[in-house]
Amino acid sequence: MRNEIPKAVVAGHLCLDIIPDLSGLEVKRGADFFVPGKVRLVGPATLSTGGPVSNTGLALVRLGIDTALMGKVGDDPFGSLIRLLLADWGVTEGVIVVAGETSSYTIVLDPPGLDRMFLHRPGTNDTFSAADVNYDLVAGRDLFHFGYPPIMRRMYSDGGRELLEIFRRVQALGVTTSLDMAMPDPGSEAGRADWQAILAGVMPTVDIFLPSAEELLYMLERQRFDDYQARHGEDMLALFTGDDLSRLSERLLAMGGKVVGIKCGYRGVYVRTAGKERLAEMGKVRPADLDNWADRELWEPSFHVEHFAGGTGAGDSCIAGFLSAFLRGHTLEETVRYACAAGGFNVTAPDALSGLRPWPEIVARVQAGWEKNPLRVEGHGWHCDAGGLWHGPHDRR
Repeated sequence: MRNEIPKAVVAGHLCLDIIPDLSGLEVKRGADFFVPGKVRLVGPATLSTGGPVSNTGLALVRLGIDTALMGKVGDDPFGSLIRLLLADWGVTEGVIVVAGETSSYTIVLDPPGLDRMFLHRPGTNDTFSAADVNYDLVAGRDLFHFGYPPIMRRMYSDGGRELLEIFRRVQALGVTTSLDMAMPDPGSEAGRADWQAILAGVMPTVDIFLPSAEELLYMLERQRFDDYQARHGEDMLALFTGDDLSRLSERLLAMGGKVVGIKCGYRGVYVRTAGKERLAEMGKVRPADLDNWADRELWEPSFHVEHFAGGTGAGDSCIAGFLSAFLRGHTLEETVRYACAAGGFNVTAPDALSGLRPWPEIVARVQAGWEKNPLRVEGHGWHCDAGGLWHGPHDRR
């Protein structure tokens, strides 16, 4: 454990989320929801800031981490509303306003019984570049987290040159780096980008990489992604084996990765780490116990939640839980456990932040014996310990 908690900055995608309350609707399929000419009565809308700058950044604030936010908005009403909402948290220092550009927004449609749907306008996120990062602000922090480059055009265009420039400059400051992804739209420019090449370029500059299993499979093994999607639709997570995640994480470590955490939704969090020498190069913040973190492979189950209200921002809260535990100096086992716990609290509310509780409450709930969801990991060399934690064939311990 650390005596003093390091400080963080979260940069990248920032938008306004408009979330109408659809809990009163009775629909069985998407075609029942989108009917031309039909009026459906809905409940009040929740307006909140969205994207990882807000979701992960404010979650870190709620979890007790001193965090600065860094994003880009236009000088339009949505931009003013985003800054007003962030001002309530006192974290607008790194948000820049650009005249003549439109701010990003997302309409989140989450009807009961169906997977969420999003209507998204990238806006100023598409023009965000390496020049928009306040490196003086970053230099005064210990950890830099960036989120959602697949929905920020300049981050994936030209082979990801701007994304790599950001991480190179932050790494040169000695600041520990962290990166999150988002699922590209297969039919979009982002969906056609060469993500294998982009990841190969940026991974040597990334200390902690935290994508979802689906995103990673899409980027590294598109044919298998299409096969899993055809076989299991939106619930392809059920098909992932321990061998799948071992293989994907092995590729990332070969690219230069150090800590690879893969979000697996209701199936929990998988993590794979590099050797001790590479972990020692993680900038200002490295694992407090290198022996505990080095050469590990774990899969932690999710926690049981009685009333699931919505998954908006669950992955971002999971990341905030992971980074909060890491920054506090917890063991790898504790870090993945608290990542799952933060995600579990998140889904008890329909928006991205209301369900998340302060850090002491999360710790108390876990230590009180919060029930875990059943998890079965198929694959060579995997075994489960008495506490329900799965260990992979590459786990040194």
